[in-house]
Amino acid sequence: MSTAQGARARARTEITAAIKDEARRQLAAEGAAKLSLRAVARALGMVSSALYRYFPSRDDLLTALIIDAYDSLGEAAEAAHAAVAEAAPLERWTAVCEAVRGWALAHPHEYALIYGSPVPGYTAPETTVPAASRVGLLLIGVVRDAHEKGALTGPPLPADLREEAGRIAADLAPDLPPGAAAALVAAWAQLFGLVGFELFGQFHRVVEDRAPFFRHAAVRLALGVGLAP
Repeated sequence: MSTAQGARARARTEITAAIKDEARRQLAAEGAAKLSLRAVARALGMVSSALYRYFPSRDDLLTALIIDAYDSLGEAAEAAHAAVAEAAPLERWTAVCEAVRGWALAHPHEYALIYGSPVPGYTAPETTVPAASRVGLLLIGVVRDAHEKGALTGPPLPADLREEAGRIAADLAPDLPPGAAAALVAAWAQLFGLVGFELFGQFHRVVEDRAPFFRHAAVRLALGVGLAP
């Protein structure tokens, strides 16, 4: 790459980062539904036509912000898991869950973007799926390790859930028992429900000492999936 090409690439990277930073500021102030390319361009002193060379539409900018948020969350969860990688599955599970909560509390507006109310008129494309899957894959890996070591337990599936649990397992983790796969999906929903309740004020005057409450709930989720205490 020539010096001129390198300079152009660096300039594009810097401008892209500036656009995203301003968009995140607007998300915090106005919410995702009111995100506007024109407003972002105006705040950066750019003409709209110049910004469109970086993000052709509002949806393209939203998608970039969503992927960044999922990746940031995934990196936090993966770092927490790596720190306890040799520990028992229950401890690894809890570390991932607590990392999700910690990231959400530190990045409330980005959390709201990916797990809050849908943005009117926007449908996330398939390109968001790999980043969105990072935390789930970590939790599946913890359960898989326990299963391979014969340390995974769980109640029998009711008859009316067996077919659906089999389908879930085939899609998400064919090497896990269907009951564990179904329990993982339920735990995934409950994990983000717990975080969302705290972040969006639903625990106000209900749960005051929230860190130990969350840890206890995360352990209960792990036990429900079949991880040994």
